[in-house]
Amino acid sequence: MTSPRARLPALLLLGAFILALGAMPAHGQDRSTVATTTWSGPITPVTADHLSDVIDLAHQRGAVALVVHLDTPGGLVSSMRAIVQDFLGAPLPIIVHVSPSGADAGSAGTFITMAAHVAVMAPATTIGAATPVDLEGGEVGDKIINNAAAYAEAIATERGRDVEFAIAAVRDGESITSDEALERNVIDLIAGDLDALLQAIDGREIELANGQTVTLQTADAVLDEMDPSLARRILAALADPNVAFILLSLATLAILYEIANPGVGAGGVTGAVALILGLYALSALPTSMAGAALLIVAGVLFAIEVVVPGIGVAAAGGTIALFLGGLFLFPRPTGIGVNMWVLLPAVLVAAATAVLIGVAASRLRELPKTTVSDMLIGRHAEVFGAPDHPRVHIDGTAWRVVSANGEQLQDGGTVTVVDRDNLDLLVVPTGDASEED
Repeated sequence: MTSPRARLPALLLLGAFILALGAMPAHGQDRSTVATTTWSGPITPVTADHLSDVIDLAHQRGAVALVVHLDTPGGLVSSMRAIVQDFLGAPLPIIVHVSPSGADAGSAGTFITMAAHVAVMAPATTIGAATPVDLEGGEVGDKIINNAAAYAEAIATERGRDVEFAIAAVRDGESITSDEALERNVIDLIAGDLDALLQAIDGREIELANGQTVTLQTADAVLDEMDPSLARRILAALADPNVAFILLSLATLAILYEIANPGVGAGGVTGAVALILGLYALSALPTSMAGAALLIVAGVLFAIEVVVPGIGVAAAGGTIALFLGGLFLFPRPTGIGVNMWVLLPAVLVAAATAVLIGVAASRLRELPKTTVSDMLIGRHAEVFGAPDHPRVHIDGTAWRVVSANGEQLQDGGTVTVVDRDNLDLLVVPTGDASEED
């Protein structure tokens, strides 16, 4: 039996171990959570819905802040305003990080960045060029400019940012680099990556819309990534000018094919689906009415080429209309437009396909028409069901038969089809079973 004196060193060692465990930090329990999400591309209703949902979800999960990595050429004013309202009234601090290097917070992105509680840009990024444009990509009236300038001024004033730049970005389309933005108090700091950002904002006090002031604890925060769902990524992918133009071109070709080959077939189904998806994409993007009208004209001209093929005048007109429609479909000053490497091949393929479909349809119309009667006359078959209900089988179909010369038809007898009367075949006995088909 071990003496108490012999057990003393072991007990002291065990006690020291327990005290050491108690002194260790409880990782994962005291660390804050920072939610993050990334948006790269035009500002559309999909963007607004995603950011609104992310703000609510981050707040529900107890995140101390939400970091939005942003890279956008601009987008819809209505979507931008919805995002700004969500940011200004957010229940937790919103940090917008224009990143990665080379990214842009253009047009609508300028308003969104300035509306954040903390505005951050990566090195070699830009912000500005927030002048509104009309649906044709041209200049708008003074009322719209004045309203946008006042809106930018209100955001800058609310967040304590440079008001002069906010107004100049709208009225003069001014755009500046990240270094200039920091010097002019347009943003709060420059950070190359998320780790540097979280270290830089740690301890910063943020006043929320409800008047509450919170102190950010982000240096060793746990990250909770809230990227868009698969469904939302699909919707965002559809809301792309290149995808929209390809879908509309595909819909036109599929519908032309269905016109040339009437019936509810693959062409009609494909065309209908592509058209619906293309129209959704247009609804989520700033679309020019002139561009949309030119696309309709192109479709009509291609249809004329298919229905009444000629020397290609309609196809040539449709090609020009399709090219100009793609060129003018989205106002260029917003930074949204169809890439020329997508536009040219799509137009050439659509034009060539329309001509080929027209030529094929024309040749089919010139072929002699073959009726069901033409295919049945001269066929031989064996009679069954005589004398009350004489019938024959031809190509798997049972036909009622009537003697054309009044001669009695017999079971097992061979007859020859000489004519058709609605659903009855007029036949004459051949008496030669060897001729049966």
